Amino acid sequence: MNADPLSACLTIRTIPVAWGEMDAFGHVNNTVYFRWFETARIDWFRAMGWLGDGHPDRIPVLARTDAVYRASVVFPDTVQIGVRCTHLGVDRLTLSHHVVSEAHGREVAFGTARVVCVAADGSGKRPLPPGLAERIAEASGPTLIREDR
Repeated sequence: MNADPLSACLTIRTIPVAWGEMDAFGHVNNTVYFRWFETARIDWFRAMGWLGDGHPDRIPVLARTDAVYRASVVFPDTVQIGVRCTHLGVDRLTLSHHVVSEAHGREVAFGTARVVCVAADGSGKRPLPPGLAERIAEASGPTLIREDR
């Protein structure tokens, strides 16, 4: 594991842990991580110029997501969620989400999201908007894996 999992991330969102995010077992409920991932993912989309880029006919849709929990997070704490693109295809991409806890001083969760570009009218998948793949590749660097579909 990278000593600083946030160092390769294009965007980093800081989120204070709320008391109400804890469950009956006294730690942040697993569903909260997926909200955190979503918030950070929207930051990443905006940084890449996908949202509000003049291509409202092509939207990002979450196809699947997962999470690995490495340590329990409890209130009070603040987490940082970093996002980077790991795989890039013609009409899809995979993002990694890294959750670092200030209290733990390390990564406490990791998740991925497969995002597919679809037509806003619901008529199916579309290629990524013009120029987006190039922006993603430039921002992601040499570790990006290119897919042929």
